[in-house]
Amino acid sequence: MSSVVERVIIVGGGTAGWLAACVLASARHAAGRPLDVVLIEAPDIPTIGVGEGTWPTMRATLAAIGIGEAEFLAACDGAFKQGSRFDGWVDGSAADRYLHPFTPPPAAPIGELLAAWQATASDRSFAAAMTAQAHVCDLDLAPRQRTMPDYQGAANYAYHLDAGKFAALLSTHATQRLGVRHISDHVVGVIDDGRGGIASLSTRQSGEVAGDLFIDCSGHAALLIGNHLGVEWIDRSHTLFNDRALAAQVPVAPESLIASQTVSTAHAAGWIWDIGLPRRRGIGCVYASRFVDDDAAEATLRAYIARVLPDAPEVPVRRLTFPTGHRARFWEGNCVAIGLSAGFIEPLEASAIVMIELSLRALAENFPASRDAMPIHAGRFNELFRYRWDRIVEFLKLHYVLSRRDEPYWQAQREATSVPPRLAEMLRLWRDQPPSAWDFPRVDEIFSAESHQYILYGMGYPVPAGLTPGERAGALLAENGHRARALAAALPRNRDYLDALRPDAGAAAAR
Repeated sequence: MSSVVERVIIVGGGTAGWLAACVLASARHAAGRPLDVVLIEAPDIPTIGVGEGTWPTMRATLAAIGIGEAEFLAACDGAFKQGSRFDGWVDGSAADRYLHPFTPPPAAPIGELLAAWQATASDRSFAAAMTAQAHVCDLDLAPRQRTMPDYQGAANYAYHLDAGKFAALLSTHATQRLGVRHISDHVVGVIDDGRGGIASLSTRQSGEVAGDLFIDCSGHAALLIGNHLGVEWIDRSHTLFNDRALAAQVPVAPESLIASQTVSTAHAAGWIWDIGLPRRRGIGCVYASRFVDDDAAEATLRAYIARVLPDAPEVPVRRLTFPTGHRARFWEGNCVAIGLSAGFIEPLEASAIVMIELSLRALAENFPASRDAMPIHAGRFNELFRYRWDRIVEFLKLHYVLSRRDEPYWQAQREATSVPPRLAEMLRLWRDQPPSAWDFPRVDEIFSAESHQYILYGMGYPVPAGLTPGERAGALLAENGHRARALAAALPRNRDYLDALRPDAGAAAAR
């Protein structure tokens, strides 16, 4: 093995593997230091294929690897995502609903904004007061007009997508445009390099494949980071209880409305996701098996589908089980785990794909020039991503600890022994002062202070006493109202925007 890092071997396809191939190949080419990238993918192992939600970071990722926005949306049956809506999470009543949008509150001290909200706009939800995007979502509008340059919009946005089609698009782009070599084969052995890392992989039909850096994108199997290198798994199920999911793909009428946000609806022992795409809705039930059995969970899912899509045909349901946790280390020797091999937390707030993106950004922008420098890179990478996994766990737990639902599952979620100590500390602090950048000081925080504000005050957490509105804060909230009306008049419906990208859409709607 050469000391210089010239060849990267990626094990596993899917979103993680093919995105890794695209990002590394394009980043190194742009830097003037081309990299030999090889992806080995078992031909008979299907991808999980239910990761359908992204974060706004995906726009920069797609632009960086050279995929146009219209091409992406058409190829992946994509739609716009402008946030997440939570129904029934506080008390389960008919009026129980709040939004976590992607556009932050106005640029003013949050204490002043909270005071202005209570003084002048308390009849509106926190999200509706803080951003015009809430009104855009209510009306099922797109965040941009078609004449805008790619990846720019009137409001911050991400995407919903068909995960299988996304992986296929990335595969084609990587192999046909970026020079990535694809080996369809099984990895049957790993050869050590004598330095605590990997020298090469043995494949069933293609022989030995040597490399300098290995990326483990083999999913829950974790062939390299777990099975071979033995990096331990840290279980987080004592904090986040959900361990199973049921997934369904429900066809929709060609003229149906497409929601602007993921809808997450609480049930007695978990929650249901509902993601709108042009041709179907991805609907799934996430649950904790110690509180509800599989049959009851499926009945809950089918009852939800019958309620929101009463004319939909009965569709098959796919059952998934998953561990909740992450590796103790994500970079070991010359192997980096990305995607499910690194960790998995329930799909609430769509953290899976953004963690892939952030991992690849950290790797690409700090790419090791030599094998000798890898221990330094590994130490920094491991410290950063342990921080990020801890913050994800805390943020997702926040949605549960603020609930007032009284079913056993929800009561258990509020038990002090299941709440991470730092989150308990922050909740105490936030009684006196709202979340701020002081609480989340790292670069590229996945869930910023603003995200925490939307959850806290969307779920009715008490606003700290003694806050002063300030004249500027009140004016900014009033401007949000004016902007909401202007956007409602200017932006197209999601359905109209997306159908214009598909030559078959008009014919389908006419049938």
